[in-house]
Amino acid sequence: MALHFQSLAELEVLCTHLYTGTDLTQRIEAEKALLELIDSPECLSKCQLLLEQGTTSYAQLLAATCLSKLVSRVSPLPVEQRIDIRNYILNYVASQPKLALFVIQALIQVIAKITKLGWFEVQKDQLVFREIIADVKTFLQGTVEHCIIGVIILSELTQEMNLVDYSRPSAKHRKIATSFRDTSLKDILALACSLLKEVLAKPLNLQDEGQQNLVMQVLKLVLNCLNFDFIGSSADESADDLCTVQIPTTWRTIFLEPETLDLFFNLYHLLPPLLSQLALSCLVQFASTRRSLFSSPERAKYLANLIKGVKRILENPQGLSDPGNYHEFCRFLARLKTNYQLGELVMVKEYPEVIRLIANFTITSLQHWEFAPNSVHYLLTLWQRMVASVPFVKSTEPHLLDTYAPEITKAFITSRLESVAIVVRDNLEDPLDDTATVFQQLEQLCTVSRCEYEKTCTLLVQLFDQNAQNYQKLLHSASGITVDMAIQEGRLAWLVYLVGTVVGGRLTYTSTDEHDAMDGELSCRVFQLISLMDTGLPQCSNEKIELAILWFLDQFRKTYVGDQLQRTSKVYARMSEVLGITDDNHVLETFMTKIVTNLKYWGRCEPVISRTLQFLNDLSVGYPFYYMLDHLYDKPNKCIPLARYF
Repeated sequence: MALHFQSLAELEVLCTHLYTGTDLTQRIEAEKALLELIDSPECLSKCQLLLEQGTTSYAQLLAATCLSKLVSRVSPLPVEQRIDIRNYILNYVASQPKLALFVIQALIQVIAKITKLGWFEVQKDQLVFREIIADVKTFLQGTVEHCIIGVIILSELTQEMNLVDYSRPSAKHRKIATSFRDTSLKDILALACSLLKEVLAKPLNLQDEGQQNLVMQVLKLVLNCLNFDFIGSSADESADDLCTVQIPTTWRTIFLEPETLDLFFNLYHLLPPLLSQLALSCLVQFASTRRSLFSSPERAKYLANLIKGVKRILENPQGLSDPGNYHEFCRFLARLKTNYQLGELVMVKEYPEVIRLIANFTITSLQHWEFAPNSVHYLLTLWQRMVASVPFVKSTEPHLLDTYAPEITKAFITSRLESVAIVVRDNLEDPLDDTATVFQQLEQLCTVSRCEYEKTCTLLVQLFDQNAQNYQKLLHSASGITVDMAIQEGRLAWLVYLVGTVVGGRLTYTSTDEHDAMDGELSCRVFQLISLMDTGLPQCSNEKIELAILWFLDQFRKTYVGDQLQRTSKVYARMSEVLGITDDNHVLETFMTKIVTNLKYWGRCEPVISRTLQFLNDLSVGYPFYYMLDHLYDKPNKCIPLARYF
């Protein structure tokens, strides 16, 4: 391929290879040619040729790509040249508003880069690159297409100002971003909100593609404003549930107006799912506004408006059937508890009705176990934090969690057990195979399950006994491995995971001696199952049950084994009667026996061996290795030296 381009046709061949080509060699050559084109003295003229005479959108995209790289160089172009490029692009998109959206965005990104890098540059005593906001207002006075372009300009500029360029000094980026925040960002948000109010003031024609696109771009602009890194913290996006939006104090007036929240709740109810999802994303950020922005009375009023909006959504839940809306609403609920204390929530007038609606919504979500597990994470986060806050509530208003938390726990338990038959019979993907999600959900459930623990314990005992009996019947039947056996093993695996979870919850919630006795009642059943399963090895084995058992043992270890625990814990009362296990030393013997058994019989199963060795490693942190070996040799007929398996 020639690397010198004299004609439009040759440039368009480059576009073809660069954007639509499937041949890797041609693509690599095209990328080399692109770099040479950018370094060429004729780069600007070739870009102009592509924009004015190119026959495809990809030709215009190539021009935008070249210009973007050209203006982003560490050694900047002269100020006059950058002004000319900016003005040329503004005039170009104004004269051709029906360009492909990806072309418009690529060209506007060039303007955004020029504006950011020249933010402090002065010509004739003027900050010449800040005139872009005034230019946008000209677009907003034109057709719908021109309004869309104007909004995209502001949106791309806001994103670019928030984007850290690691090839340049971070201090310079922060200085530019701070100046943009202080001089322009509030006005941009106010302008976006006024545009949305204008849209709602007129009859909304959802069949008009141009109007839908305008609303979408304005909502994206609002979201970019609210997602701005206001204080230079560069928050980790993976820590979504911990996010607080550091809204500047000068924005208080916008947030104190009840009409602001009402605007986005109204948009959610009026817009189709693709757009209503964006309205909810904005509300997630509004719910995450830093507490210190308000005085106590203002915060209570703001929270009341948020709760009123939640109630309205749950009373009209049709929009939540859309996965995008459902996910954002779950995030919204989680953010409410992240940012507000339970004592503040219970003081809201609508709290009793809203907590009932949220509980019903959560129960329905858990029952549809196959739907959006990533969204359920946020619902469980909400309940986990609500229940964890109960000991610290000083308000006399009822929190009602003792009513609803056991129902949430029950819904989780029963839905997971009911899912097993569907998974086995329909040959679906088993949720238990996604151990990362299972562990995350169980760790959230452990706190919730300890609220009104008697109810949860009674339910688990009943279900465990019933399923264990059914499993024993199947073991003694002559039918061999059947669908019924697979279902029963899956249910037992879930039950063992769940018992481990509620036992582990002792560390996260205030417990009594009665609760410890209940833990002992549940733990007896799992230790009996361990004995039953190990007796049948190697003929009768199930990997999922083994992995669940290792989870339970680890939770029991963290909770009831160690020097920090009082030796008189009631957990051992029932275990002493049934199993002869009187204290954590006896439990340690059981642990070591189980480890040796796994090493002996599960050597070809990497997940079980890996988890077993991890459990052994965790044990060794709390006990010297010679101490554990002593337990191995206390009863020489029961245990086998570990060295044989290494």
